[in-house]
Amino acid sequence: MVECGRHLNIEILTLSEVVEVSGQAGAFSVTVKKNPRYIDMEKCIACGICSQKCPKKVDDEFNMGIAKRKAAYIQYGQTVPLKYTIDSDNCLFFAKGKCRACEKFCPTDAINFDDKEELITVNVGSMILSPGYTPFDPSDFDFYGYKTIPDVVTGLEYERMLSAGGPFQGHLEKPSDGKTPDKIAWIQCVGSRNTNRCDNGYCSSVCCMYAMKQAMVTATHLPEGGQQTLFYMDLRSHGKEFERYYEYAKEHDVNFVRARPHTIEPGPNNTGVTMIYTTEDGQQIKENFDMAVLSIGMEASKDAIDLSKKTGVELTPYNFAKTTSFAPVSSSREGIFVSGSFQAPMNIPSAVTQASTAAAEASKALISSKGSLTKIKSYPKEIDIAGADPRVGVFVCSCGTNIAKVVDVNDVVEYAKTLPNVVFAENNMFACSTDSQDLLAKRIDENNLNRIVIAACSPRTHEPLFQDTLKEVGLNGYLIEMANIRNHNSWVHQDESEKSTQKAKDQVRMAVAKTTMAYPLEQMKVNVIQKALVIGGGVAGMNAALGLADQGYQTVLIEKSDKLGGNAWNLTKTAKDEAIRPMLEDLIFKVSGHDRIEVLKNAQLSASKGTVGHFESDVQIEGGDTRSIEYGAAVLATGAHESVPVEYMYGQDDRVMTHLQFETELTDHADKVKRTRSIVFIQCVGSRDSERPYCSRVCCTHSVKNAIDLKTLNPDMNVYILYRDMRTYGTKEELYTKARELGVLFIRYDLESKPDVFIEGDDLLVRVTDPILGIPVTIDMDYLVLAAAIVPNETKELVELYKCAVNWDGFLNEAHPKLRPVDMSVEGLFIAGMCSYPKPIDESISQAKAAVSRASAILTKDEMQLDAIKSFVTERCDGCALCLDVCPFNAISLTDVSEDGQMSKKIATEMALCKGCGLCEATCPKNGVSVHSFTTEQLRAQVYAALDLPN
Repeated sequence: MVECGRHLNIEILTLSEVVEVSGQAGAFSVTVKKNPRYIDMEKCIACGICSQKCPKKVDDEFNMGIAKRKAAYIQYGQTVPLKYTIDSDNCLFFAKGKCRACEKFCPTDAINFDDKEELITVNVGSMILSPGYTPFDPSDFDFYGYKTIPDVVTGLEYERMLSAGGPFQGHLEKPSDGKTPDKIAWIQCVGSRNTNRCDNGYCSSVCCMYAMKQAMVTATHLPEGGQQTLFYMDLRSHGKEFERYYEYAKEHDVNFVRARPHTIEPGPNNTGVTMIYTTEDGQQIKENFDMAVLSIGMEASKDAIDLSKKTGVELTPYNFAKTTSFAPVSSSREGIFVSGSFQAPMNIPSAVTQASTAAAEASKALISSKGSLTKIKSYPKEIDIAGADPRVGVFVCSCGTNIAKVVDVNDVVEYAKTLPNVVFAENNMFACSTDSQDLLAKRIDENNLNRIVIAACSPRTHEPLFQDTLKEVGLNGYLIEMANIRNHNSWVHQDESEKSTQKAKDQVRMAVAKTTMAYPLEQMKVNVIQKALVIGGGVAGMNAALGLADQGYQTVLIEKSDKLGGNAWNLTKTAKDEAIRPMLEDLIFKVSGHDRIEVLKNAQLSASKGTVGHFESDVQIEGGDTRSIEYGAAVLATGAHESVPVEYMYGQDDRVMTHLQFETELTDHADKVKRTRSIVFIQCVGSRDSERPYCSRVCCTHSVKNAIDLKTLNPDMNVYILYRDMRTYGTKEELYTKARELGVLFIRYDLESKPDVFIEGDDLLVRVTDPILGIPVTIDMDYLVLAAAIVPNETKELVELYKCAVNWDGFLNEAHPKLRPVDMSVEGLFIAGMCSYPKPIDESISQAKAAVSRASAILTKDEMQLDAIKSFVTERCDGCALCLDVCPFNAISLTDVSEDGQMSKKIATEMALCKGCGLCEATCPKNGVSVHSFTTEQLRAQVYAALDLPN
C-alpha cells in the first residue's frame, strides 16, 4: 500500500465510487463521485487529536464490530493515504448541529464541515474491476447461535482477536467473561457449499486453510497450547505446500473431525458453547467448548453487484464476474477486466497473480500511447559523507503490537541512545507507513543523520522502501542496516519478554556497529535487451510468448519436443465445458504466425549467464547446432506430467487407465464407453502420501467432470468415485453437486484402508470399505480410472544454469508465495503453469499472463540498476584462485597483472554476473576478495558487538 501511495504514476481516489461508464475499449469516460472527507488532506498531519477528542463511539468495521472507533477516524494505523475522515452518519455535529470538538482542537485547521461531494470525469483506455467480496453473515443461521451466544464468533472476528494489532492486542479472551479460552472449535463451510438458507453452492476456497492457520496460531497464544478441533466435510488443502501444512497441523495436535455440527447451544453457566454432532460411524457426541469459530465464506458484495450494472459487466448466478477459462480476467465488456474475488473466491496468491494478469491485459489497449503519461522519479544530488563522522539514527518499530507486545520497544530506544555514534533514536508505531517514511526523512534532515538503523521486520520485504526514502533526502541507499527484531525475535520468543528485549538490544547494537562502518555504494547500470525468452511450449508458455509479443517485445519460444501444446493435447474440455482443442489449435496458429515470436522446437537450454535485463544463453537446436540468444527476461513454463501408477493393477490389465488415457478412450471410443455398465475412479493415486505429500489439485474436478459426461452419455451407467477428500474448490463445487444429482456414487476411503483391486475370472473388481456402513463393498467394473499424481518435468539442468530454486516436491519456487507469486528468486526470471504447481488450464493461462506483466516491467526500460552488493578484489589477493572453484555464477576469472614490472596472477570479478552471495569471501584465506556491505571489517564489528567486546 505504501508503494502505491508513493508511486508517481498511481493516483488514489479514496471515498470514491464509479457512477457511470461510457465509451468503448481504448476510450472510456468514467464518472467518479468523490464523497466528502470533511478533513483537508493537504492540512491533515495524522496526529490523531480529532479522534482523541471526538466523543462519539461506533462499531469499528475494520475490527469486525468487536471494538469501537470514533466518528473521526482512520481505519487502521497503516491506512493509505494516512489521513483522517469524519463519518457523517455518526458525527454529532451532522446529527444534532453541535459538538465540533475536532475542529476546536485540530492544530492545523484541517477540519472542513462544508466539504461537498464532487463529480469528476476520468478518461482511460482500459478498466480493471477489483471490488473484492463481503464476508458471509451467519446471523440467519439461528441454529449456530451467532449474535445470541457471546462465545460464537466468525472466522474474521476471531482473526482480529488473534491479531497483535487487533482490539485485544493478541491476548485471546472469551467474549462472554474475558477469560482465556482453552478448548476451541471451528466449523467449516458456514455460508459455503450450502443452498439451504444462503444459496451459496460454491466453495469459498480459503476457509479450510485459514481455520487451520488460526488453530495453529491459537496454540501459541495459550499458556498450555489449548485444544483445537476442526469440524469439516472435506479438508481442502489444495494449494502449494498446503497439504504439508495440514499434516503439520495434525502432528501438532490439531484435532480434525469429519462431521458437521448442526446446532450450537449455550455452554454451562452461559459461558462457552455446547455442540452436538454425529460422527461417520453414527455415534452422536455432545461436547463442550470454550468458543466456537464459524469459518464463514465469501460472497459478492452489494457494491460489486452495483458496479457490474454501472459498467455493463455480466455476472454469474452467484454474482461473480463472468469470464471464460481461456480469458480468465476478461469481462463480458471489451476493455474491462476483473481480478481477485470479484471473479471467483480465491486466496491471496491467486488474487495477486490475477492482478498482474489483469494489468497485462489492460495494458495491451494502451500500447499505442505507452509511456506518454509516465512520470519518472528523480532524486536530489547525493550528499558527500566522505570524512564525516558517523551520525547514526535508530528507529525502532512497534509493528502495531507484533513487536511491542513482546519487546519493550521504549527500553530498546533508550538503550540505543547510549551506543557509540548514535545521535538520535525513537520509536515508530509502523516504521513502513507513509507518515513514518515522511518522519524518517524529516529526522534525517533535522539531525544531520548519515547512517540509519531500522529495528523492525525483514529486509527481504521492506529494505527497498527505506532505501528509497534515504535517496529522497540525498543519502546513499546503502547507508542503512535493518535489525529484524520481529521475525527473528518477537515472533519466536512470544513468552519471553525480558529475554526478547535483551535480544533486541543485542540486535540493535550489532546493526549500529555494522552501519557505522558502512560507506556509499554505486549501483551498476546495464542496458536492457528488450527481448524475452520463454522456455516451454505448452499452453502457459505459448500464452506467455504471445502476451510478450503483443506487448511489442521480440520473443524466442523454445520447446524441447517437436510439437507445441503440451498436456492440452490430451484434454477435451475445461471445467466450464469449453472445448480445448479449438483453443489450442488457434493458440498455436497465432504463436507460429506472429512476426515477433521465433519458435525453436527440439531445442534445449545448454548454458546461461548474465543478469536481469541482460542474459545470454546457449540453446541446442535441432541438428546438434548451438544458438546464442540474448534477452532481458525469461519465463519458465516447463510444465508437469501425469505420473505412472505403481498400484491398483495398473499395467497388468488394459481396463485400468490413468485420467489422460481414459480421456483419449472417451474421445476415440465413445460408443464402446457408452455401452459400459460400470466405471470406477480412484482419487489421490500417488498423491498425498509419503512419496508425494501434496495434492495434485486438478484430479477431483477432472474425475467429477468425466463422471458427469459419462452419466450424460448413458444415464443407466454406474459411476463410482472413490476419494479421500473431494476438492472441487471454488465454483467447481457445482460439478460435485451436479454429479451427485445425476446419481454418481461417492465413497470415501482413508490412506490406511485403500481400495483393493483384484480379478476374479474375467471380472475386474474393487473392494472398498464404505465409511457410513462400515462394511466392505465390492464393485464389478468395466473401467478403472486412476487419478495419478502430477509431477514436475525435469528441471535440474535449468535450476543449475539459472541458480533458481525448487521446493521439496521438485516444483519451481517463487520469490514470495503471496507478494511475488510469479517472480522467481533470480531477478528477471518468472514462472508460469504447472512447473510451479499443478493447476487447471485457466489458472495456468492467468499465471502466464501475470508473468508477461512482471517481465514487461523490466523490458520496457532502456537500462536497469543492479544491486550494488557485489564482490570486489583487495590488494591482498595473491591469485590462488580458490574462489573460482566456489563461485556459482562464474563471475570470477583469473587475470595477469603487472606490479612493479613483475607479472603476477590476480582475480577479477564481473560485476554484472556477481550476485553478492559471499562464497568467495568466505573461501579466501587471505582477505583477497570481499563483498560490499559485508566486508570482513563490518562482519567482525557485528560479531564483536554481539559479544559486547570492544572492536
